[in-house]
Amino acid sequence: MISRISGKLKKRCSASILLDVNGICYEIFMPQAVMKSLDKIPGGDESIELITYHYHQVDPSRSIPMLIGFLNEVEREFFEQFITVSGVGPKAACRALILPISVIADAIDKGDVTLLKTLPGIGEQRAREIVAKLQNRVGKFGLIQDRSTKDAPEARSNIKTEATEVLLQLQYKKKEAQDMINKALINNPKAKTCEDILNEVYKQKDR
Repeated sequence: MISRISGKLKKRCSASILLDVNGICYEIFMPQAVMKSLDKIPGGDESIELITYHYHQVDPSRSIPMLIGFLNEVEREFFEQFITVSGVGPKAACRALILPISVIADAIDKGDVTLLKTLPGIGEQRAREIVAKLQNRVGKFGLIQDRSTKDAPEARSNIKTEATEVLLQLQYKKKEAQDMINKALINNPKAKTCEDILNEVYKQKDR
């Protein structure tokens, strides 16, 4: 089993990276929440080390070895907890984790189904199953320092962009998503995080 891997970051794709390990390139899939942390790494000749989750994706006619990468053991530990929920496999979990892990952990601990069901591939029933399985078990992950400062104007712009990306993945059109976000910020000008905005968006839909 491959638990760690070190090499040079050669290429970033939408859901994975290519890591050059002594001339051999490995494709490593990463949750978007983790991928965003790689923005500080320029790539090229700089070597990075990733903690990995190694499993085999079984198709009807073949078994494919897969690597999912994390920047530290805590992120992998949360991932391993997340996939204990029935129906949430490694591939689905990797796709779903688009918000900071601390934000998702807080939502689970608070039973915030509204936020959880905004994650790609996680509908209301699955969100309730996640809360039922993991509530009071993932509180420590809410302490992860993976949230950026939200007070600066450029940070507010980043939050809106992040919220727009979530809504686009939920099949909303870009203009519709932007209008919903702007209305949410008018209704709740104190919103400082992506989850604050998404919660306000869903409150609008429920009215």
